Amino acid sequence: MQNTVHNDTATMVTGADTIHSAISMTDVTKQYSQWQRSGKARDLLKNLLHPEKKVVTALDAVSLEIAPGEFVAYAGANGAGKSTTLKILSGILQPSSGGVRVLGLDPVRDRIPLMHRIGVLFGQRTEMWWDHPVASSFDWKATVWNIPKEEYTRMRELVVELLDMGDLMHTFARELSLGQRMRADLGLMLLHSPELILLDEPTLGLDVLAKRHMIEFLKRINKENGTTIVVTSHDMDDLEEMAQRIILLSEGRIAFDGGFDALRDLTGSLRHIILTTESDEAPMLRSATWLSSGENVHEYAFDANSIPVPAMLAEISTLRGVVDMETRKAPIERVIAGLYRQWRAG
Repeated sequence: MQNTVHNDTATMVTGADTIHSAISMTDVTKQYSQWQRSGKARDLLKNLLHPEKKVVTALDAVSLEIAPGEFVAYAGANGAGKSTTLKILSGILQPSSGGVRVLGLDPVRDRIPLMHRIGVLFGQRTEMWWDHPVASSFDWKATVWNIPKEEYTRMRELVVELLDMGDLMHTFARELSLGQRMRADLGLMLLHSPELILLDEPTLGLDVLAKRHMIEFLKRINKENGTTIVVTSHDMDDLEEMAQRIILLSEGRIAFDGGFDALRDLTGSLRHIILTTESDEAPMLRSATWLSSGENVHEYAFDANSIPVPAMLAEISTLRGVVDMETRKAPIERVIAGLYRQWRAG
């Protein structure tokens, strides 16, 4: 497995404390116990008297540092430990062993003061009052969290404008579409101006327009406000557009930590070529692998480290019926899928 260490550090000053990391995890392990039952009638007595217990390791000695102001993608296959990590960082779960500091605080012991400085959003959950207008949930949070009126007014106006929520504020939460609810939940989470936000699948199920609103807003508050953001998603193209750094988990361990270009380098210089032809028949390319065809458009993959781009273009120039050509980097989704296959095989 490739393990690239990200060493950037920054300093955050809050009151009398100086914090060099927004997030610090040192050898964090999280294990769960699962009782095993066969489900067969003949094993009923055995299951009752001598049940078997299986220990599942969700995180295995994970260590990482995230500096204030970073926008970090946290990715991995199902069961890799992504959601477990976010729950540990927010104090919902306690690690089995290891040390965790978030904004200089212990997420378990200092959970209440930490909650006033971070925001957490899980994609399929909502904190809004289901049978009330969105505005009521916003006002409720301002009261319960004791947000100063001036700050609340400023943040409410900001999120309503940037998330295009003007028409949603007086709509009942139960009447919102998924994309509208996700925007409302994000706006609600940001009302207290968190220094760090943890997002678990924030674009899951969103249409193209709603996803665009979400991504552009997150990039803006990261750039303009210096908000530290950690986001998980199964959509790697979304992550590449949002984040500057990606941490990949595999079986509870960090398998990669670095930039997206460095991640691509692990699988060679994988590139795609798209050919538009006069017919629907895909041309034969000796130096590239055919991927798909549709409506006279054909896509191929090749490794530019093995086959230089000029050589590939020279081969294409000998083909008949080609009316257009485009070459680009392979989608990060395909690159990561290839890495997962390598890791599981190795």
